[in-house]
Amino acid sequence: MAVFSMVMMQPSYGQDPSFSQFFSSPLNINPALTAKINSDWRLISNFRDQWAGISSSPYVTGTISYDSKIFQNKNPNYSDDNNYMGLGGMLMYDKAMSGAVKSTYASADLSYNIKLSEWGETKQRLGVGFGVTYGRRYVDFSRLTFEEQFAGNGFNTSLPTGEAALSNMKSYISVSAGFLYSISTEKINFDIGVAEFHLDRPKQTFLEDENQRLAPRRVAHANFETFLNEKVVLNTNAVYQFQSGATYFSVGGSLGYYLEDNDNSLLNAGVWYWSNNAVIPYIGLVYGKFQFGLSYDITISKLSQATRRPHTLEVSIILRGMTKPSGIIPCPWK
Repeated sequence: MAVFSMVMMQPSYGQDPSFSQFFSSPLNINPALTAKINSDWRLISNFRDQWAGISSSPYVTGTISYDSKIFQNKNPNYSDDNNYMGLGGMLMYDKAMSGAVKSTYASADLSYNIKLSEWGETKQRLGVGFGVTYGRRYVDFSRLTFEEQFAGNGFNTSLPTGEAALSNMKSYISVSAGFLYSISTEKINFDIGVAEFHLDRPKQTFLEDENQRLAPRRVAHANFETFLNEKVVLNTNAVYQFQSGATYFSVGGSLGYYLEDNDNSLLNAGVWYWSNNAVIPYIGLVYGKFQFGLSYDITISKLSQATRRPHTLEVSIILRGMTKPSGIIPCPWK
């Protein structure tokens, strides 16, 4: 019954799934980042296996997303960078407690980005984004045990649970919005943004309790990219999130080195710090339209003292499509 009590509390006090490589999951950070890309379109897949080793993969999360610029001038070799609209969508699944709790999400995002000013090489831009998410959380009660099922020397899951009011929660619709400010030159780019998810506070409960609702998730983020020389690129970024009274931040950066004389191959390596939770080494490779990222969470919380040390691995794959590159700084945000 203690396990089920934790599940019952999760809708009121739990947090949305998060990624160590948050910079490679932009639609999960801010809908205003939709189509904020150095290409015409972008396809991203993320996979996170968290705390494997404590049990059989207690948390597994995966996404696939697509975003694209729309209503742009499609003349060959012409980039219309004044104003543009972006459209995107994301599918996400999340499994907790070795699959006993399963969540699925489908979101659609719309953004609009305008050029505020241009002084020589310096441009300032402002973006706004809106999103709608359909979510569903399901509990496989056959994987849980209750005190009424205790048979003296173990649990008999074929016995009644004794929970007459037990039922799965209904699906919900959630709304998000965000803003983004950018300033850039040919060799420097800086973005800063804020967003809020679950603006409508949808109900999430197993017991039809009107007081159990999904808490808003508030996000602030920033990133900075610049060329240190003709072969080396510096990428730094940070994110801060607040939900259900819990906060976390992640900050770090990477160096990218061109493996060839052209801009087809870039090797990235860096490290991020996740507040009081983990130090996260990262290695990535950009080759043409493809980008691959691999990170490993080195746990520094009390979980690191567990008999079986937890392991968290995360992978990101990005594919970009373009008729002509519209930017020269290969930052992960874009």
